Amino acid sequence: MKKTLKYLKPYSGIVAWGLVFKFIGSVAELFLPLVLDYIIDEVVPVKDTKMMIILGVAMLGLSFIALFGNIIANRFAAHSSGNMTRDLRYDLFKKTSSLKSSQVDAFTLPSLVSRLTSDTYYVNQAVARSLRLGVRAPILLIGGVILTFILDWRLALVLLACVPLVSIAVVIITKKSVPMYTTVQQSGDAAVRSMQENISGVRVIKALSKTDYEVEKFGAVNDKLTADEYKTNKITSLTNPLATLVLSLGLVGVIAAGAYLSAEAGTVLAFLSFFTLILNAMLGISKIFVTLSRGVASAERIECVLATDERMEVTDRPDGDHEYKIEFKDVSFSYNGKENNLEGVSFKVKAGQTVGVIGGTGSGKTTLINLLMRFYDVGSGAVFVDGKDVRSVDGGALRSQFGAAFQNDFLIASTVRENIDYFRGLSEDDVSKAVRCSCADDFIEGLEGGLDFVLAQKGANLSGGQKQRLLIARALAGNPDILVLDDSSSALDYATDARLRKGLKEYYPDCTKFIVAQRVSAVRHADIILVMDDGRAVGTGTHEQLMESCEEYRQICTVQSGGDL
Repeated sequence: MKKTLKYLKPYSGIVAWGLVFKFIGSVAELFLPLVLDYIIDEVVPVKDTKMMIILGVAMLGLSFIALFGNIIANRFAAHSSGNMTRDLRYDLFKKTSSLKSSQVDAFTLPSLVSRLTSDTYYVNQAVARSLRLGVRAPILLIGGVILTFILDWRLALVLLACVPLVSIAVVIITKKSVPMYTTVQQSGDAAVRSMQENISGVRVIKALSKTDYEVEKFGAVNDKLTADEYKTNKITSLTNPLATLVLSLGLVGVIAAGAYLSAEAGTVLAFLSFFTLILNAMLGISKIFVTLSRGVASAERIECVLATDERMEVTDRPDGDHEYKIEFKDVSFSYNGKENNLEGVSFKVKAGQTVGVIGGTGSGKTTLINLLMRFYDVGSGAVFVDGKDVRSVDGGALRSQFGAAFQNDFLIASTVRENIDYFRGLSEDDVSKAVRCSCADDFIEGLEGGLDFVLAQKGANLSGGQKQRLLIARALAGNPDILVLDDSSSALDYATDARLRKGLKEYYPDCTKFIVAQRVSAVRHADIILVMDDGRAVGTGTHEQLMESCEEYRQICTVQSGGDL
């Protein structure tokens, strides 16, 4: 948790002042029993009314000092821990956004969401409680023990004997609870994953009448999370009862010893007050340890992400053929490192040409794009853009050449214009040209406010075809050198799809197009068609060439034209 606590450094001044006020308030609390002892044993017997009033006012003053000292300190603690968590959450989000795709796969998306939300909350609680009780509890405990020795060392020994027993119990319980909280958070990741899948696929689930199945499935995950939490809480919940039991027995011992030793009434009463302070201090320390247990487990998960090197390694590599805009040279790749998802893929595309990629589900079409844009690095072979190996080019510089519309792209809850521009500061002419080329002007003109129409989250107030055209417009608006369309016209009718292809030639003639599609009509006019099957390029050429030389392509065309195989 050391790296996480570094986020407190900018607020060290506020933390220091908070500790000062907490110290003052805690010391004021410690002096209250001493004043009470003096009043009962020294002032009351001589009936010194004036002194009683003075000391009564002093006790009232100490009470107010303790009250306001703790209030101010708690406010400082909330302010510093809140700001620290804000900074931590910001850096964690920034790091998460920069992770390589393979790293996101390793952490899993639900786990990253959980670390960004619940884990940062638990860290906040651990820090805030430590700042509130981390000074007060030790001062009350140590100061209380010292002052009891000053009052009566014999009674203090009875009280002191309880402290090690409580400390041992707290240490043992804390040691057991840290790994258990890690298990709880992993179960929480599974619950987030289940909810995320259910929410994302709610329409499919309802269409297939599988709501009850998903409810039962989540119930199993929820039961696992509940069982893990119960198991953990069963251990941590022992802390307070054990501490209370031991210290309560100590209290009985103090009263019995006081009666046996004929201690003065004021001393015994002061001991009872100190005992209450010490009890609260021990319970406070136990609460800190319980909260820290969860906070440490969360901090470790957060630090694991923050410590990940997300930088794309840029190394000098041999150039490819500079005559071509895109070149895949004997490329093989595996997501899991065991079996290849691509095997020996090679093809070349000149600037301004259109390459169409077609094939069945799981044939490796999207994987080609992932490697082209360097979301993943090749296992063997090389991918070149402008004759440069993509591994020898900075990731930002590489992707600045691309405009992309993916299968599962997203729209934000904002205006149509902002969704197309996406905060790039594009000119009105660029936006308008992209809208016309993508055939999005047809429906945008009919929206209330046109480009200023506000979309619902994920574009829920648009049809599938409208969303796809908007996403294509976004990809085109930046005037990219390479346009990537990953099955992003599947919801368009044939007429609109044809207009889109015509618009691309008219408005972006110099742009190299990389089009992944399921429909032959979307790629048949491409300069190069790449036919993928089980991770291999089984055919490369024009439509006419492939109809003669590639059996897989002929089968796709026959099926889609309604013919018999």
